[in-house]
Amino acid sequence: MTINFPHIAYAAIAPMLIVFGAAALGVLVEAFVPKRWRYLTQLVVALAGLVAALVVLITQADTRLVTAGQAIAVDGPALFLQGSIVVLAVMAVLLIGERALEKGGPFVAQAAITVGSDDDRRQAAHADGATEVYPLAMFAVGGMMLFVSANDLLTMFIALEVLSLPLYLMCALARRRRLVSQEAALKYFMLGAYASAFFLFGVALVYGFTASVQAAPGRQAGGVDFATIHSAATASPANRALLFGGLAMISIGLLFKAAAAPFHVWTPDVYQGAPTPVTAFMAACTKVAAFGALLRILYVAFDGAKWDFTPVIGAVAILTMLVGAVLSVTQTDLKRLLAYSSIANAGYLLVGVLAGGRAGISSSMFYLVAYGFTVIAAFAVVTLVRDADGEATHLSRWAGLGRRSPVFAGVFTFILLAFAGIPLTSGFISKFAVFGAALEGGQTWLVIAGVITSMILAFPYLRVVVMMWLSEPGESTPTIAVPGALTAASLVIGVAATLVLGVAPAPLLNLSDTAGQFIR
Repeated sequence: MTINFPHIAYAAIAPMLIVFGAAALGVLVEAFVPKRWRYLTQLVVALAGLVAALVVLITQADTRLVTAGQAIAVDGPALFLQGSIVVLAVMAVLLIGERALEKGGPFVAQAAITVGSDDDRRQAAHADGATEVYPLAMFAVGGMMLFVSANDLLTMFIALEVLSLPLYLMCALARRRRLVSQEAALKYFMLGAYASAFFLFGVALVYGFTASVQAAPGRQAGGVDFATIHSAATASPANRALLFGGLAMISIGLLFKAAAAPFHVWTPDVYQGAPTPVTAFMAACTKVAAFGALLRILYVAFDGAKWDFTPVIGAVAILTMLVGAVLSVTQTDLKRLLAYSSIANAGYLLVGVLAGGRAGISSSMFYLVAYGFTVIAAFAVVTLVRDADGEATHLSRWAGLGRRSPVFAGVFTFILLAFAGIPLTSGFISKFAVFGAALEGGQTWLVIAGVITSMILAFPYLRVVVMMWLSEPGESTPTIAVPGALTAASLVIGVAATLVLGVAPAPLLNLSDTAGQFIR
């Protein structure tokens, strides 16, 4: 029997191979490099791998092909989103690598040790810190890159698990507040497992649907590659129940990762309990990966069923915007406030996804990049407000910070204004691009909901600004730590990108428009 192996264009998937190679090398570093050199080695390996992957991505800007047995698509959106993930991951790794704020860094080595035990106290007091987080982060980045370029549902499911499993562990590695960290990781894992199960059930239903439709002459078996699904979905069979059931279950898995309502309940607890650098990593990179996969599924595989799924996902978008905006008003913890802000922004991104056409794709991709820079900068600021117990995230503790540190308060005010969508920030341009594409696509009802919820969402941001500048600092007001070089670099990149994309967004808008064409 002759086995025909699929052709693999290794040059086209080299960026992913570099990232996975750096992750594997990080595992070897843990095994063989002496502990005193491990931190620096892991940091260099991670950053070098990401930079090398970005360089290769830039050289492949014109590549358009499907490889690895039709499992991986290398096209404009895939390259743009992979580049975005890598750039944002560099910023997140800089935050993860910061040790100037806390001796040994914010991580411990073992996630599952019983909280309060002797072993747990020993590892929390260990001055050398833990470095296992670096290969975990790199495996997650590799999974995200594969997620946005997957061209069949099974490859997408594998990528989903590869990016998710390291994140579950990373959430439980906080040096302080160990019980809250473990609780966050457990919630994320349990609900993530349910979401993955829904995704896999959806794959089975879609396979059954394609098998019931002769998508091509002589084709007897079904398939889960996007070309086969597209052909079956456009064949207009009488019974489309399997198609819609499969799409619904797959969407649940993706909307969970995107933190869209009603699949958002994990987000506030996980954002609050995870180490803040990991929260920043998830808020930026995971959102890019989730929406990149959602765009590919809806625009490539299920494009033939667009008019059927638009009302349902539109309702999800409105619910997501409302939940994120309204519940953010009630929050008293800054990390939870940013979590509900992330939920609301997922709703705005869904507006762009449903806008349709090239404008919807390009505006959504621009939004993902702009939001990623801003949210990482926001969490970088959160790491600097500290007391004897670590980060002080309760909003009452931020009262009067503008008088103690005007520069710090000014930077965070600018970030919050960007979240609110004030002109001359990337947040304004992002919302303008998404809402403009939606109006062009006839989704006026979504734009109206987006504008209303944006006004509601501005209130909690402005409340924090007023609290910092107009309140008197109290005895419990924490100090502002001097950022280390890594945190400062990440913060400067995020703030500069937020300003540049608000003042001169044309280059990135043009790049996202040029890259906004999928291939099958």
